[in-house]
Parts: sequence; structure tokens; C-alpha cells
Amino acid sequence: MQTWLDIEEFSKIVHLDVSIIKEMIEKGSLKSKEENGKTLVEADGVAYEIMPTDIQDMAIEQEVEHLAGADFVEKTIGTILSLHEKVLDAKDETLEALKGENRFLKEALFSMQELYDEDRKTIETLTTQLKSTQEELEFARRKYKLMWNKTVANYKKND
Repeated sequence: MQTWLDIEEFSKIVHLDVSIIKEMIEKGSLKSKEENGKTLVEADGVAYEIMPTDIQDMAIEQEVEHLAGADFVEKTIGTILSLHEKVLDAKDETLEALKGENRFLKEALFSMQELYDEDRKTIETLTTQLKSTQEELEFARRKYKLMWNKTVANYKKND
């Protein structure tokens, strides 16, 4: 697609006098056409060649800056993605560590529950034995008391 500009606009863009642009049109360096009494100049590839070198250099510098900006953005996005992957990896590692810790705590809890159950059974057994021993002791006391009472009574009789 061709871009056509009025000769005055074209002169402002390329920083050349209208008379110089007309001479270039006559030499065939630039394409032009007449419409509605105005001279239009094609502003595509040839226009870049006739720009003064300082303007060309500025255009090149702007393009390089644009590319450098694009590289910066690309590198920044790459860095962000890399950091994001590292965060996800760290999150996964943390989750695995927490799952392992939870498994360990669960096993420890079950072990503690088993020990508690064993201790409770032991306490019940010891309580039963203690009651039995207390009953036997009470029986032995009564028997001892009766025996000594009888012995004392028999001694008093013999006296």
C-alpha cells in the first residue's frame, strides 16, 4: 500500500525545501502525482533514502531504543516467569515437608494413644490388685484381732 503526502507535508517531514523536492521529482528520484490541483509525493521507501543522515540516525536510534526496550521487557518477563517457577517449586517443597510432618505427627499421636490405652489397662489391673490386697489385709487384721482377743481371753482364764 502506498502512502501519498502533500508536497508541503512531505517537505516538513524530510526537512527539505519544496523546490528541492520538485527537482527530485523531475529527476525521477521521487514518485509524484497530481490530484485536485495538489502535488502528492509517495512517502514510502524512497522518502527514507532522501532524509538527511542526522534524521536517519535519529530514526535508527529510536528503532534501537525500541528494540532495547522490547529486549528489556522480554528479559523482565522471563525473569518474572523464572521467579514464579521458583516460588511454585518452593511451595511444592514446603507442602511436601508439611505433609511429611503431618504424617509423622499422626503416627506419633496413634502411638501415644496406644501407650495411653496400655497405661489405662495397667492402672485398672493395679487398682483391682490394690483392692484385693486391701481386702486381704483387712481380713488378716480382723483374723489377727480375733486371734489375739482369743489368746488374751484364754490367758485371763488361765490366770
